[in-house]
Amino acid sequence: MHTTILALDLGTTTGWALRDGTGHITSGAACFRPQRFEGGGMRFLRFRRWISEIQKSVSEIQFLYFEEVRRHAGVDAAHAYGGFLATLTAWCEHHGIPYQGVPVGTIKKHATGRGNARKDEMLAAARARGHSPADDNEADALALLHWAIERHDAAQEV
Repeated sequence: MHTTILALDLGTTTGWALRDGTGHITSGAACFRPQRFEGGGMRFLRFRRWISEIQKSVSEIQFLYFEEVRRHAGVDAAHAYGGFLATLTAWCEHHGIPYQGVPVGTIKKHATGRGNARKDEMLAAARARGHSPADDNEADALALLHWAIERHDAAQEV
């Protein structure tokens, strides 16, 4: 039996990667772009509902990791990230799910050997592991998941 781990690259397009209890890995990207005639908080309500659906599909998320971004290209991106992060951490606290942010450079270095890898390099690294990411968000989530799996599996062996 494997530890169920969810890895997220938070943003308007959120990349996700999940290892379930059987060890099977699935991944994708979900769009939370504001819709027409929708209030500003609706994207975060949709995000919370989406995460709850993932939890139901695997019965229990045992650990959750997210890409920890410390610098944003613009104010709108920073506000969106903050909203997703607040929604995510409150949801994890409510459900008693341990969570951890992992710096972007740590994820990139683990995947490519370089802490400042470009998007195309992250996509290539995911493909080299046998995945077919649709975009860089999904590739980043897969890289984070593999980082987390190595940490958890090493801890289990001790």
